[in-house]
Amino acid sequence: NTSLPAAYFDRMYAGDRDPWGFESRWYERRKYDVTLASLPHASYPRALEIGCSIGVFTAMLAPRCDELLAVDVSAAAVVAAQERLVGDPHVEVRQLAVPADWPDGRFDLIVLSEVGYYFDRPELDQLLQQIRDSLTADGAVVAVHWRHPVADYPLSGDDVHGRIAAVDGLETMD
Repeated sequence: NTSLPAAYFDRMYAGDRDPWGFESRWYERRKYDVTLASLPHASYPRALEIGCSIGVFTAMLAPRCDELLAVDVSAAAVVAAQERLVGDPHVEVRQLAVPADWPDGRFDLIVLSEVGYYFDRPELDQLLQQIRDSLTADGAVVAVHWRHPVADYPLSGDDVHGRIAAVDGLETMD
């Protein structure tokens, strides 16, 4: 299996501004609340959210960050997230295709939520190495993934978390 291309996501957003129901589904709201509650610190000087989509979680995470960089591969998603976060000058939303496009600097928090399974193993491994290398000494990674199989996705959520656990320098908490 190969990583899903940007065109896959462009098609998803062309058909629906919120194709995964981030604004409306109870599952999403609960996931956001649990994710925020699981963060080990109350606030973070600099954070990175990979795969921010339309910025629903980004807007919830923003008050806990001095600086937040939110990235997505989809131009339509980035525009929607930028519109949602226009009043938050400490939040930057950019279109990046990670791991090929990787932001500069180090991060105290990196969020990898519901995106790891879009990559194939080699690209996910590259991404995880970049995440590890970009963390500050006491930085944290939060990874959240759907655990049921999805035919379109190269990996499962369990595959992603298994790869994370295998990275030297990243400790996991289940």
